[in-house]
Amino acid sequence: MGWLRFITQPPPTPRGVERPETEPKTGVHYDTGWAHRPVAKWVRKAGVWGFFKPAIAIYSSPRVIGLDRLDKVATPVIFAANHHSHADTSLLLATLPSRLRDDLAIAAGADYFFPNRVAGAISALFIGAIPIERQKLSKLSIRNSLGALERGQNLLIFPEGGRSPDGWSQEHRPGAAYLAKRSQAPVIPVYLDGTANVLPKGRSWPSRGRCAVVFGDPMQIEADENPRVFAKRVEQRVNELADEFASGWWEARKKAYRDATPGTTGPEAGAWRRRWALGPKPGQHRSKPGPRRWPEL
Repeated sequence: MGWLRFITQPPPTPRGVERPETEPKTGVHYDTGWAHRPVAKWVRKAGVWGFFKPAIAIYSSPRVIGLDRLDKVATPVIFAANHHSHADTSLLLATLPSRLRDDLAIAAGADYFFPNRVAGAISALFIGAIPIERQKLSKLSIRNSLGALERGQNLLIFPEGGRSPDGWSQEHRPGAAYLAKRSQAPVIPVYLDGTANVLPKGRSWPSRGRCAVVFGDPMQIEADENPRVFAKRVEQRVNELADEFASGWWEARKKAYRDATPGTTGPEAGAWRRRWALGPKPGQHRSKPGPRRWPEL
C-alpha cells in the first residue's frame, strides 16, 4: 500500500535542496479573519438566538445586574471576566446587549480551541474565538488580540488565564491590561457567578443551576500606569462586583470605601480547606457567597 503515500503525503524534497519552512495553520497561527466577515457574523448571531439564549434560559435563568452601566459605552471595549467554566462564554453571549455582542471577539486558548483546523473553524465561526497562548504573552497573541480591537471589535478576555481548578478565582494576569495600554480601549470588569455549578471543569454536559452576571463601569488605564498595577485594579473591581452580588450595592460600596472587600481567590490553605470554604460542593452556587467560619464547639 506504499502507493497511498503519493496522495496522502507531500512530495519529497530533492537532495541538496533546502526544505522550505511553512507557517503552521493551527494553534495561535490559525487565521480567523474570515470568521469576522458579515456572513459569518450573521451565522453567529443566529446561533446566539437559536441556541445560546434558549440553552442559558433553560439551564440557569440568569440574573443580570449592571446593564445600565453599558448604555453609553463607546466601542471597542475589553470585557475582563472571572473564569470558572466553559459556560462563562455562553452566559456572556446570552446576556450582553446586541450592540456589544454582534461584533465580539473572544480570546480563547489556542491549545484547546484551535488544536486542528476543524476545531479552529468551529470555534471561530460559532463563538467568534481568536487564538491566544494562555501561558505567556506572546507576539502572536498580542497581534491577534490587538488586530480585533483595531478592526473595531469588542474583545472578551479571561485574565485568569484558564478555568479555576478548585472553584475559587485566580489572580489576574496582565494580558488584558497590556492590551488596554496599547489600544487605549476601556476595560469593563465582569463578575460571573454560578457557572461552575452548571458546567464544572471535567464535565461535558451541563446541569441546572442559578447563575448571575454583574457588569461594572468602564475603567481606563492612566497614561503613566503600569499594566500590572492596572490589572490589580481590574481584579479588585471584579471582587467588588462579586461582593455587590452577595451583599447588595450599598453594603459593597461601604466595604470598598473601607478597603474591606473580601477577595475571591480563597484562603491560603490546603486543597481540602479551600474546598471546604466553598461550601458543600466545590463550585456550588450560594445566594450569598463568602468565607465560611469554623464551627464553635
